[in-house]
Amino acid sequence: MSAYALPALRGGLLALLAAALFGVSTPLVQRFGVGLGAFSTAALLYAGAAAVGLISRRRIDREARLQRVDLPRLLAMAGFGAVVGPVALAWGLQHTSGTSASLMLTLEALFTAILAWRLYGETMDGRVWTAMALLLAGGMVLVVDQGRSGGAQLWGLLAVLLATAAWGVDNTLSRALAERDPGQVVMAKALLGASATAALAVVFGEPLPSTVAALALFAIGATGYGLSLRFYLLAQRAFGAARTGSVFAFAPFIGAAFAVALGERSASGLMALGSVLMLAGVVLHLSESHGHEHEHEALEHEHAHRHDDGHHDHHHDPMPAGEHSHPHQHEPLRHQHHHVPDAHHGHRH
Repeated sequence: MSAYALPALRGGLLALLAAALFGVSTPLVQRFGVGLGAFSTAALLYAGAAAVGLISRRRIDREARLQRVDLPRLLAMAGFGAVVGPVALAWGLQHTSGTSASLMLTLEALFTAILAWRLYGETMDGRVWTAMALLLAGGMVLVVDQGRSGGAQLWGLLAVLLATAAWGVDNTLSRALAERDPGQVVMAKALLGASATAALAVVFGEPLPSTVAALALFAIGATGYGLSLRFYLLAQRAFGAARTGSVFAFAPFIGAAFAVALGERSASGLMALGSVLMLAGVVLHLSESHGHEHEHEALEHEHAHRHDDGHHDHHHDPMPAGEHSHPHQHEPLRHQHHHVPDAHHGHRH
């Protein structure tokens, strides 16, 4: 396997692992968040995520540190991804079925891909646009299905839709921090989110959770939000925001299957149609292959890297083994190979 194929494979596997952890968390949040306020639920989830970030930080010679200039972006990520997103999801899960809510989360890939295209110039060819249209069509079918079930069900699903939009913004913002230590990013974002939602829970007088519910939601946050976000950031580093978002779109199908396994029986013909359309969109996006002659401009930056990936040929004395991090410079280069929109392939088309 070529050095250029390895990042895509590694990114895909990391994104799929992130999807599995987050997918399973959705029906579990619905089960253990019964009777709790949306702010309290979000605070417990991101408290667990912060704990994972704290213990997963790496040595300074292995990963690039967060910088003071990153603070505004972190605040925006926390606002969208650790406040608006989980609060909207927690409220929505209390007002709609876990299966339909899980499937609606597929639209996070749509928002992420569109924003990555607009803000970062990531490629969106005819195949990808068709995939996004299938995702949107599947989401519309789910809205129609829940609208037939009553107003409360529809409002719950629309709240989940708001969560997907917020996480799409969060995913796009986090792309610029994909080269930072993911442990630090997770810890900082989760601490900001947990602090804000805990304060709002107090302001709105939400009831205190039971010990079982608190421990369960903390554990769900540690795995489904903390570890999942860490793997998501590493996947973005490997092959870009849009493709990571598309692989991560398997999370809703994992969550829907898990909700059924837990005993939910809300499936309908329209729900099945929506899930088929969305799954077709995800598979179509992942089948994209992109390669052409391109030029690398001179670049100086810092991130964790290896010397066997075809882009890092600077010298050390002695030469380190495996991944390491330090400021380094890339000389101008023009070549052709299959590639993905990672930190070294941000050229426009």
